[in-house]
Order: sequence, then structure tokens, then C-alpha cells
Amino acid sequence: MSAWPSTPDLEEAPVAPTALPVVIQGGMGVAVSSWQLAREVAMAGQVGVVSGTAMDAVLSRRLQDGDPGGHMRRAMAAFPDADMAARVMDKYFISGGRKPGTPYKPIPKLTLTTARAGQELAVVGNFAEVWLAKEGHDGAVGINCLEKVQMATPTALLGAVLAGVDYVLMGAGIPREIPRLLRDISAGRPGRISADVLGGKITRYIEVDPADLLGDSLPTMKRPDFLAIVSVDALANYLYRDPEIRPDGFVVEGPVAGGHSAPPRGKMQLDERGEPIYGPRDDANLAKMVELGLPFWLAGAYGTPEKVEEALALGAAGVQVGTLFALSLDSGITNATRESMLADLREGKLEVKNDPLASPTGFPFKVASLTDTASEEETYQARPRLCDLSYLRTPYEREDGEVGYRCPAEPVHMYLKKGGEQEATEGRKCLCNGLMANIGLGQERKDGYVEARLVTLGQDLVGASELIRTYVEGWSAQQAVEWLMSKVPAARIRRVQFA
Repeated sequence: MSAWPSTPDLEEAPVAPTALPVVIQGGMGVAVSSWQLAREVAMAGQVGVVSGTAMDAVLSRRLQDGDPGGHMRRAMAAFPDADMAARVMDKYFISGGRKPGTPYKPIPKLTLTTARAGQELAVVGNFAEVWLAKEGHDGAVGINCLEKVQMATPTALLGAVLAGVDYVLMGAGIPREIPRLLRDISAGRPGRISADVLGGKITRYIEVDPADLLGDSLPTMKRPDFLAIVSVDALANYLYRDPEIRPDGFVVEGPVAGGHSAPPRGKMQLDERGEPIYGPRDDANLAKMVELGLPFWLAGAYGTPEKVEEALALGAAGVQVGTLFALSLDSGITNATRESMLADLREGKLEVKNDPLASPTGFPFKVASLTDTASEEETYQARPRLCDLSYLRTPYEREDGEVGYRCPAEPVHMYLKKGGEQEATEGRKCLCNGLMANIGLGQERKDGYVEARLVTLGQDLVGASELIRTYVEGWSAQQAVEWLMSKVPAARIRRVQFA
């Protein structure tokens, strides 16, 4: 491994006063929080957030579908390294799109040392999503990544920083190394994070070198603000104590929030529906959050004007809301899927289960109960076990000292051959392929198989149930923002200075 500086350049942190948003739009799923959605929220004066998960696959598949509207090509034309963008175009773009039934091309799989072509695709993909979200306005745009998807993080954040992203949000783990990574890559230096390798006897790293990838095309970049997503104040306090790992703020996320959520503290217990039971130990002490002195936003069951008002009264800067925006007319979810969920919402039948087994990460994962999706046992069982996108593979150290990769959602015999345990495979669903299908980019295979959807939402549907009575056919992102902000007095939109 190369040598790395040990002292963080804390003086690079921004010090100019920054207007704090009241509403942060949550980063839902793979491109459900699309550039279109984030752009609308940012133009409404709040923080729009794009998903930073699987943007390499998203870009490659959009290009293979002919890039409807020319948006990807427009963003790629603005990428600072024209040669890199051209290599991605040459590899994946199909004028007029794939023929029906033609499988999407595979992309390089993530490893601790992802192939250069894979790194380039990820950098360009994340750049394109953020650039489009920021196009034509001066509003704030963030990107949401998962700490558990470590092998994608350095290149994803480099692409986002190249596009001028304003906020980085990360949860699903302890994102202690992200502040340092952002300082390094925004300064054009090599950046790295430690890799969690099961059974590993030596420390390994996942690295990105901006200068090596872009050469003379590397522009001057600014460091975005980093918001750590936490579930309890103890984790926030841990991150706060050390200036090197201290974020610029927090999102305090309750267990009903969409996507992944932290497991209950202590021994896992399930209720009669098979969902994890959370108790008082799983609630953050908001008084202690206020004492830290950093801005924080509350998430999970804060999707109404009254809850926004409550959050402000409790000392929060505002709220993060995902479900209202995932269901909005501007999200990346397919029209058919949205219409199905809105129909169930109108009838009071929309249900979301916190499934403790669905995600290969081991974190509970919210799954909307919808017909013809992998939420149904019959549909789930009919799906062949495949792991071809592989974002949630876990690296492990083999007996020969080399690193292997396995996923509990892959074929069971393969997982067992790699040293995994049978129990870990039970009930695991392929989130990667299911989430791609949600946005109309699901894989089709030569045998006629079409990937099933797997939809995630938050379990708090109070706000959505109220909005559907006003906007019977659905609401826009701007209408959701206006509604959430309707009880916020102008004096509560404060200004702070990050230190």
C-alpha cells in the first residue's frame, strides 16, 4: 500500500455561513431519489438528494436503452475528462436502445481493487446524477450512500464531488472515515477507507486516486458538508468527540424510516408479524443531540407539517423525509409501480413490513407489500438465486490469505462453498436486482425471465395518507415541500456557521 498522510487538513472545512434547510429529501433506493426529484426539491429551496447506490449500473443501462431525452449524454459532455466519458459512451451507448428482450451488458464487479473501467463508470455515473440534479439553479443537492456498500464509496463520492455536490449523507453503518475521505478527494489527493474483510488478519483498504484517474483534467473541487445518519445519540457522540471523524451534522433516523434501519439494541426479538421489536433504548436522546451543538435533522415519522413543527421545537434544524418524495410524481420509480402504491394508499391498503431477513447486509429492510413483487413469497421463491450486480457482496479472507467475495442472496451452494452458513441465506432477497427493476431498469434474460421488483418505503404513511386526499392523482415534489413547510415560521429558518 502507498503511504498516506496522518494529519487531517481540518482548515479545509468551509467556514462561510450556510443557510440550514428545514427539509432534506431522503435518498430512497437505487435512483428512486433520481436527479429529477432532487432537482425539483432543490429548486423549491430545500435539499434535494440523489441516491449514490449503483449509479454505475444505472448509467450503463440508461445508455443501453438509448438515453431517452439525451440527459446522460448532456451530463457526460460536461464531465471534466472527455476521454473518460467517451470510453463509457463507446462501451454502453446504443442508439435507439436495446432490442426488446436483450439482456443488459454486465458491468465490472466491485472488489477491493475494482478494475479501472469499473472505477471510471462509477465516477462518471455519480457525476452525471449530481450534475443533472444541480443543472440550471443554485439550490443545494446532496448524495446518499450506504456505509455497508464500502467498495463503491470512494469512486461514488469522487464523481459527486466533481459535480459540485453540496451534502453527502451516509448511514447503514458507522461512517467514521468519510470526513477524511472527503477532505482528501476534494483536495485532489488519493483517498481511502478501511475495508471490512471477514476473518481478515491484515488491514486492507479501498482507494481512489483522483489525479491518476483524471490526470490533467482534474479540476479544483470543494469539500461538501457531511451529514452522518445515526439512530442513537451514543453514535453521534462517538463521531463528535474526535475532530478527525466529526461530521458537519447528523440525521437522526428512527426505525420506521424507509430502506435499511439499524437493528434493535440488544437481542433481536420479533413480533407476531415477524418484525423487529424496538424499545426505548432505540430512541435517540434529543436533548443530548442538542448539547453536541451540531445541526441535526429528524427522520422516520416526521413527514407532516405538524411533525416538522415538532422537530424544530425539539431543537432540530428540520427533518429528512423520504416516503412522501418516493411516492411523488417526480421520483424515479416507474409510473406503474407508483400508480399501484397510490391506489393502495387511497384505499388504506398500503402496507410496509420491516423485514429482518430481506437484506443481505443483515440490517432490517422495509419492503412494501405489492402484488407481483418479491414481497410475495411465491414471487420470491420463483426467482432464481443470482448475484450478478453484487453491490452487497461481503469480502472475506480465504484460507490461502487471498480475498474472496460472497453474498447471502447468491445460489446457496456457492455461498456454502465460500465458507458461508446455511442460516445466513434463509429469506435473503436480491436487493440489487429488485431495486433496479423498480426504476424500469430490471434485467431481462435470454430465457424470457424478467426481474421482479422489490419496493422499499418508510412505514409511516400518515403524511402520504393526508396528501392523497388533497392530490387524489398524486403530488409533485414541490407540492410536498410546500405542504411540509406550511407551518414553519420564517424566523425558524436559521443560519449557522460550520466550524
